[in-house]
Amino acid sequence: MIQRIQSIYLLLAALLSGGVVFFVSFLGSENNEVSNITSLLTDERFLIKSIGIGFFVSAALSALSIFLFKQRQNQFVLGRLNILINFYLLGVLLFESLMVSGETNVSEKGIGVSLPIIVVVLLVMANKAIKKDENLVKSVDRLR
Repeated sequence: MIQRIQSIYLLLAALLSGGVVFFVSFLGSENNEVSNITSLLTDERFLIKSIGIGFFVSAALSALSIFLFKQRQNQFVLGRLNILINFYLLGVLLFESLMVSGETNVSEKGIGVSLPIIVVVLLVMANKAIKKDENLVKSVDRLR
């Protein structure tokens, strides 16, 4: 059912991956410009483009998982795949933030680097609730 707690976790993960990324900064550049998701998508390097693409794929998987509430196994597998995508995003963002040139008066690394961590926590909580539902259904089937 859509009103379950895992749907709320998945909705929050989809909103963070698909909506909040437009309002936070990710990486600073040499000329002190802070880049957001739209500038990452227009970059010529594939690794930088994959950050934007990864966030949108993560949002789409979270939204799709919400509507697969009758197929809990598929919902669980999509959650795990989404966790892997967010770990990839975290690794690429950390790598790119370490490659940003030196520290000036104020660090320009951006708060967007922490978004995949929050999304992973939400997805783990959703997968735990999905597993709990699956175990409940299995226990009821045993009683019949």
